[in-house]
Amino acid sequence: MQTRLLGNSDLEVSAIGFGCMGITTSYGTPLSKDEGVKLIRAAVERGVTFFDTAEVYGPFTNEEVVGEALRPFRDQVVIATKFGFDIDFTTRENRGPCSRPERIRQAVDGSLRRLGIERIDLLYQHRVDPEIPIEDVAGVVQELIAQGKVKHFGMSEPGVQTLRRAHAVQPVAALQNEYSLWWRAPETNGILQACDELGIGFVPYSPLGKGFLTGAINKDTQLGEGDFRRSVPRFSPAAMANNQALVDLLKRVADEKGATPAQIALAWLLAQRPTIAPIPGTTKVHRLEENLGAAEVQLTEADLAEIEEAAAQIRIEGDRYAPQQLALVGRDARSKSL
Repeated sequence: MQTRLLGNSDLEVSAIGFGCMGITTSYGTPLSKDEGVKLIRAAVERGVTFFDTAEVYGPFTNEEVVGEALRPFRDQVVIATKFGFDIDFTTRENRGPCSRPERIRQAVDGSLRRLGIERIDLLYQHRVDPEIPIEDVAGVVQELIAQGKVKHFGMSEPGVQTLRRAHAVQPVAALQNEYSLWWRAPETNGILQACDELGIGFVPYSPLGKGFLTGAINKDTQLGEGDFRRSVPRFSPAAMANNQALVDLLKRVADEKGATPAQIALAWLLAQRPTIAPIPGTTKVHRLEENLGAAEVQLTEADLAEIEEAAAQIRIEGDRYAPQQLALVGRDARSKSL
């Protein structure tokens, strides 16, 4: 597996990481702990060194699975996790965004315990808390870095100005925002340009459009109970029927390259910048292997131009989140313009 450096940091990660969320939450029936551990270890065996989890996934259970799976490989991998929500430790109720200093410290101690590690390689603020100045958040993370509990600071879905203000206090090593061929706002809302300017690595989540860009989902697909996509406007039958044109484009290019639509979608992301490391998730080993195969797909300038020209003719329909989820995203990260 090829490796990449996240921006100006010393975080060297596999070109394609592993988003672990779906193992325990959000996409219907979760894997058992044993199944999750086995899948993560299969990723390590295939060269993945970058694993993404969060306190809120479960809550808590995802970090436990990731921690157990990666314990034998601790020195070989980069573990990223996230804080940023007020979670009741008894009921596990998520009461919304919260980055109060005491909550950040509490979250980090819990993550360290569940992961079974002494230091978090990359700690993201999961969502910006509008009630807490971002300078205060960055300052707390700076303290945690000084204490040896955290190595690098990251952010997820901030707006550009929030990112700049945080970076001025504690350098941000990596930014995790949604980015794919069906959500290209980072290209036009200033986020990617800011990352280039500040030397920040970019970690696209949902790089396969929450599964849609694989071609395995269409307007006739019945999403199961517990699958959060049932509430996402972009996954309504009408939107999926309209957006099928993008999957058809990926299939056409994939056929020319002897690849799959998912591999073309990931290869396209890798071709955008050398500091990009997407984190697709899956619950199946064969899909894991398919995703990792994208690192071997070479898209030429002509291929990229063909994709760009064809994609420009496709108008994607539907919001990427339900309204309550979209409200958690930084205001200038919600749309395709500043």
